[in-house]
Amino acid sequence: MMLDFAVVLEPDNLKLYGEGLLTTVKLLVISLACGLAASVPLAVLRVSSNRLASLPVWGFTYVIRGTPMLLQLYLIYYGLSQFALVRESAAWALLSDAWFCAMLALAINTCAYTTEMLAGALRATSHGEIEAARSMGMNRFTLYRRVLLPSALRRSLPAYSNEVVMMLHATSLASTVTLLDITGAADRLYSTYYMPFEPFIAAALFYLALTWLIVRLFRRFERRYLAYLAPRTH
Repeated sequence: MMLDFAVVLEPDNLKLYGEGLLTTVKLLVISLACGLAASVPLAVLRVSSNRLASLPVWGFTYVIRGTPMLLQLYLIYYGLSQFALVRESAAWALLSDAWFCAMLALAINTCAYTTEMLAGALRATSHGEIEAARSMGMNRFTLYRRVLLPSALRRSLPAYSNEVVMMLHATSLASTVTLLDITGAADRLYSTYYMPFEPFIAAALFYLALTWLIVRLFRRFERRYLAYLAPRTH
């Protein structure tokens, strides 16, 4: 059997992949931005000594990290529609939209993982940094804003790069709720031409290219923001 990519390279089909690529990138960027924004205050609560603040966050991260993302996506997109209260609410305009549901599921999932990631980095902060900040007269809010959170975010970069790559791969689940992402474009070509290998190999190449770009970008961030942790060369 010989592979024939002529069909994939047809202008209309390349345009289809282009639309899928745009959907994938938009889902990835928006869900990561929302998840990261929500994870910062949740991480602060997660490391709080007040159990009334930390336990609900622990429960949230435990449930989300302990269940498959596909299940979470199905519960949001298909499950919520069975409740009349949801269908009659103002939120139904958003919850009936496949794009919003996919973005919400991705954002919730990455929020849970990033929360635990940042919480671990906060716990691992050097006690000397905290003592130095307190000796400068910083209150708790200023301590988090100027010392703890910036330090934790920097030290989380290597782990967060893996999370971003995993989220990129997870966007492929959006095709299961009718969205035309990269995987959805490949599936449409497969259903049209009954060619299982070429369309999905092309999709894999798109994911590989995006993964390479993400890894390269984070390597630049790490060289810039984690330079102080690098071993001395002299």
